[in-house]
Amino acid sequence: MTGKIALLTAAALMVPVQAEAQRADPRPAYHFAPKRNWMNDPNGLVYFEGEYHLFYQYNPHGDRWGHMSWGHAVSRDLVTWQELPVAIPETADVMAFSGSAVIDWKNSSGFGQGGKPPMIAIYTGHNPKAKLQSQYLAYSNDRGRTWTVHGEVLSVGSPEFRDPKVFWHEPTKSGVMIAVMALENRAVIFTSSNLKQWTFASSFGPAGGRGRNWECPDLNLLPVEGGKPGEQRWVLSINLGDQAVGGGSGGQYFVGDFDGRRFTPVEGWGGEPVWTDYGADFYAAVAWNDLPKDDPRRIWIGWANDWRYAEAIPTYPARGIMTVARSISLRKTAQGYRLTQRPVRELESLRSGEHISRQLPLGKEPVSLPIEGGAVDLKADLSWEQSEQVAITLTDGEGYQMVIGVNPAVNEVFVDRSRSGPHFHDGFANRHVARVDLSRGKVSLRLLVDESIVELFINDGEQTITDRFFRGSGGLRWSASARGGPAMLNVTAWPIKPEVQR
Repeated sequence: MTGKIALLTAAALMVPVQAEAQRADPRPAYHFAPKRNWMNDPNGLVYFEGEYHLFYQYNPHGDRWGHMSWGHAVSRDLVTWQELPVAIPETADVMAFSGSAVIDWKNSSGFGQGGKPPMIAIYTGHNPKAKLQSQYLAYSNDRGRTWTVHGEVLSVGSPEFRDPKVFWHEPTKSGVMIAVMALENRAVIFTSSNLKQWTFASSFGPAGGRGRNWECPDLNLLPVEGGKPGEQRWVLSINLGDQAVGGGSGGQYFVGDFDGRRFTPVEGWGGEPVWTDYGADFYAAVAWNDLPKDDPRRIWIGWANDWRYAEAIPTYPARGIMTVARSISLRKTAQGYRLTQRPVRELESLRSGEHISRQLPLGKEPVSLPIEGGAVDLKADLSWEQSEQVAITLTDGEGYQMVIGVNPAVNEVFVDRSRSGPHFHDGFANRHVARVDLSRGKVSLRLLVDESIVELFINDGEQTITDRFFRGSGGLRWSASARGGPAMLNVTAWPIKPEVQR
């Protein structure tokens, strides 16, 4: 669960929303969004009997944060989603904040029936009257369709103890929970043999980026590309409610070792923050538990929003979308270990016609690209010798522009949404930058655009920039240009089939 109450009374609510902001927003073609109402953090990501479950923070009663419950959607391919009824609703005293889900294969909890393992959800119960946040357990014996709340299983008497990620640690044969003491910028680890009784194991932090709060932790064992044969490292991801690299909320990560009780970062890690994403709209990312044994990937998904303006984004009747699911690993670089993120391969099944332009010369005057529509998967290879800037620009019918580009002289790849649409919040218009070595005169970009979101993957996912944009009226026109010297573009683009949600 995220920075919620304090943040909402600050930036998001202080800036008025223009009246026209409530016009209907184009439905995303391949990013999950509920049919209506408010959505934030992904919760309870688990795979079971052929279905990927996506639970999420949801307000069944409106399009602003409140009445927090667990919404629910399922998919068989990670890209087409079926929205289901609310899974875990709030009660009179307790909201269902963020958490996780596991399959209790050995029925250690005792909640299974008929020899089948139960699905267990462990989440933060937020009791505003008692000013208490503690961890609750609920279980399901029908593939997550209906839930029974068992009740509180862990409390430390704090109003800011939340967001448990639970997983099975095979070497120690125990369940592990990592949660946060949010205001202390500290992650806490507990262990359990039955998912009901939990024992404190260790604490981590403060370290790296500090903010008003830490939130939504995750701990994943990832393969290392370019490392020793079979090398793996644990990655602890932590989200910040504010003061992240994009100017508001965002994520950071730490690389190290985990023995089932304590996370220890590699030498030198924990000073300057290392960011998960360099845009403003990638938050609360967590990975799926219990993926099929024949699928070695670690896959996560994030909420595409920022707590500065989350309640003010000009969408209707739903407010909030998820990113695409991303496969994550580590890569050994000159700067050390770096997180690599790639869109899941299943996304390619949604591509329709292919549009290719090779050796397209770019100059000062924009060149139209053979791309149509606002739902596109695009791969671009840019090269140059003396260019000051090379850019791909999306222009709407009113002349608003979203710019994705590179500035070779200062080694930066950027997304500039400062003039991408009508003003709706003072904290939105901005330019977000990832530092990239451009000394070789080339860069590879993968660009996912879906009506109101850009997900940019740089050099095969070594860095990412995720940004929402809310354009004016009319369709999007695509063009490319180079300033200060010629450049060359090879581009392949695929329109994405619409109506991938039910």
